[in-house]
Amino acid sequence: MYAVFDGFEGLANDQVKNLNWMSVNGWSSVGGSLLGCQKTSAGKVGLGKIAEKIQEHNFQALLVIGGYEAYSSVLQMYESRNKYPQFNIPMICIPATISNNVPGTEFSIGADTALNEIVKICDKIKQSAQGSKRRVFVIETMGGYCGYLASMAALASGADQAYIYEEPFTVKDLIDDVDHMRKKMEGHLKRGLLLRNEMANDHYSTEFITKLFQEEGKGVFSARSNILGHMQQGGLPTPFDRAFGTKLGCKAVTYAVQLIEKAATADGKVICDKPDSAVVLGLIKRQSEFTPVESLKAKTDIEHRMPLEQWWLKLRPLLRILAKHESVYIGDYVESGVEELD
Repeated sequence: MYAVFDGFEGLANDQVKNLNWMSVNGWSSVGGSLLGCQKTSAGKVGLGKIAEKIQEHNFQALLVIGGYEAYSSVLQMYESRNKYPQFNIPMICIPATISNNVPGTEFSIGADTALNEIVKICDKIKQSAQGSKRRVFVIETMGGYCGYLASMAALASGADQAYIYEEPFTVKDLIDDVDHMRKKMEGHLKRGLLLRNEMANDHYSTEFITKLFQEEGKGVFSARSNILGHMQQGGLPTPFDRAFGTKLGCKAVTYAVQLIEKAATADGKVICDKPDSAVVLGLIKRQSEFTPVESLKAKTDIEHRMPLEQWWLKLRPLLRILAKHESVYIGDYVESGVEELD
């Protein structure tokens, strides 16, 4: 087993180290990426250079741990197998990103840890707001174009709304939320919480939304913003992420070994040219699934770097229901099929 540091850039620069059993001792309880991570795909580094290094180090399988770049790199190498036969080996993408935007899985390693950090920060902000009457906080989360973190953190922290790219919103929607917040502040609740994904809208930024609420809420409530930034990337890994990472690592290695045993030639070479040898290993409906990247391409929004269908979007109507927003009718929510989620 070899470790490649700093992603495909590291492979191109021969940052390769042989690992023994104790080389990773204690890694499961440490946050961050000890191998280093670079948001650079194999294609950007150069597929020819990567193929050359695979042959030079005699790699018989690749376990690519990372986010959307890891997935796209496996796809790029798979589609270049005819030109570079060095890519005819098992290539398995293990999704690891707080954005949770990798096709072929419902969860990515790290997303749960980041979500826990965001909710902790939201709870602290709400706690500080208890001493400030009639105040609305607008909090910006990470996630690229994927609104998973903003939506799930909003549900977990009791927020009034979460603005995300997947559900376009207009000024009218923002004004409706201002009206809702004004009525709320006139009651017994004296604070409000709004979350916004960093790429939710090019023009309706966190600053814009905060100033809009500040202006429209004059005489009733004030508004403050908080951009979480890299705070949400820190923290010790949650038990779920530790167990999830260990499980995916074990399954990936087992799967790679099985493919190698089937495809090994008499002279020790490995030739895997079928779609099932370039896959994403993910969690789908409580089951670990190996999905060929070839089939995932049609299910991917390549421009915005995320899956076309995302399971958590069905939970979003709960936000307005729990916030008692006048614009939602509970009957519509029940009829939408969300009740099918166990």
